[in-house]
Amino acid sequence: MFGSARIPSLDGATEWINSEPLTPADLHGHVVLFDFWTYTCINWLRTEPYIRAWSRKYKDDGLIVIGVHTPEFEFEHNLENVRHQVKAMDVDYPVAVDSDYKIWDAFANRYWPALYIADKEGVIRDHHFGEGRYEESERTIQELLGVERELVTIEGTGLEAPANWNDLGSPETYLGYERGDGRADIAPSELRRNQWTLSGDWSVRPQGVALNEPGGGIAYRFHARDLHLVLGPHNGTGTARFRVLVDGEAPGESHGSDVDDQGNGVVSEQRLYQLIRQHGHIDDRTFEIRFLDPGVEAYVFTFG
Repeated sequence: MFGSARIPSLDGATEWINSEPLTPADLHGHVVLFDFWTYTCINWLRTEPYIRAWSRKYKDDGLIVIGVHTPEFEFEHNLENVRHQVKAMDVDYPVAVDSDYKIWDAFANRYWPALYIADKEGVIRDHHFGEGRYEESERTIQELLGVERELVTIEGTGLEAPANWNDLGSPETYLGYERGDGRADIAPSELRRNQWTLSGDWSVRPQGVALNEPGGGIAYRFHARDLHLVLGPHNGTGTARFRVLVDGEAPGESHGSDVDDQGNGVVSEQRLYQLIRQHGHIDDRTFEIRFLDPGVEAYVFTFG
């Protein structure tokens, strides 16, 4: 527990999904959990099963969960993208669309994901940044609600599965020039762990890279069970086919949910794509993705 800060105004929301606009007065008498997220964030995706379960389990006890969607990438400002992902990810509680960062700033928040839990008087009593600490957060919810029962049991699947922290040796890696790191202009076979390279005709932009001609690719030497890449068609329209290889071969059983065992997939919307999920022993591997069509943009690698 901490401090005596109160719930700030939510007037900065540019839109609400699953709810009419909520005010601090509407929330008075309820325990409120604020969840700051952005839909391409793998760290948030792995927390979402808990947020969803808490919302459903304690709703009748007086808990209100509010997801505050504050975008990281430019395309996450697109309201239709956010609406689509809210539905696709089974987010059924109120979402304040915070495209102008007004609520983010009102909370002085700096992280995705971030939890803030307020008591029935509107005083923020607890907060947590990042993944984990689920038991303590749920105990706080119970204490503020005045209930005591078994904690939720979660087995996240797909993108929501917990990371394999023991074998996670690759960091979040941005491709745009504002935050990009680790690029090496060498052949894929020469990459060392956590280096990546481009092949073909790409434009390097602030937030990501954009493919100008078909046949271009990205290679990354990684160490993790899962490899994800945030991708999208240019301007959010059209499709782009791709093929994934691991150490020069089709991924087989190590394919992610967005490719088949031969490594084939299609970029059809602006989101995070799971490209590799390995089974068994984890070692350094060279990932390659080659695009058969132009007009695709790539933003950030994440791992799990």
